[in-house]
Amino acid sequence: MSPETVITLLQRAMEVMVLLCGPVLLATLVSGLIISIFQAATQINEATLSFIPKLLIAFLVLVLAGPWMIELLSDYIIRLYQSIPQVIG
Repeated sequence: MSPETVITLLQRAMEVMVLLCGPVLLATLVSGLIISIFQAATQINEATLSFIPKLLIAFLVLVLAGPWMIELLSDYIIRLYQSIPQVIG
């Protein structure tokens, strides 16, 4: 196995990882920012006020984007398994 092959496999794995984590992380980041602005404006310092909405937003994003994420991951795994003969040979 050549170094270029290893780098390509790692690059594809990182791309899939970013695509899978991106929607959830961005949604919780935006909701956290909005909640932090609300907390600063009202001077409410309650930890659960920021945690519960972020948890619900992450769950909602996983429900909505879940089928796409599963399809993306399964396509990547299928392509990875199909490339085993070329990688070994």
